[in-house]
Amino acid sequence: MLLGRYNTEGRLQYVGRTTALSRAAGTAVAGLLAVARRGHPWTGWSAGWGSQETLNVALVEPGLVVEVGVDVARDASGRWRHPARFHCARPDLSPA
Repeated sequence: MLLGRYNTEGRLQYVGRTTALSRAAGTAVAGLLAVARRGHPWTGWSAGWGSQETLNVALVEPGLVVEVGVDVARDASGRWRHPARFHCARPDLSPA
């Protein structure tokens, strides 16, 4: 799962990704997501550092808050250097 956070200007920025979700977690999260409408701020996705290949991703409306565990290491852009561990979806919270 790709993870984003709104910056102080209200722009959605990529901050990291999770490790692979279990089948149960993936099914639970999928039921809380909606397909992205036109104008999603993200487009094609790089396969990794230095790669020209793009990955196919299913963009969704950026409205679901999730709880993750992360390593403190960040790159110069503020992105987590290592994959986050998904804990749970938090539909009781709104992104801010």
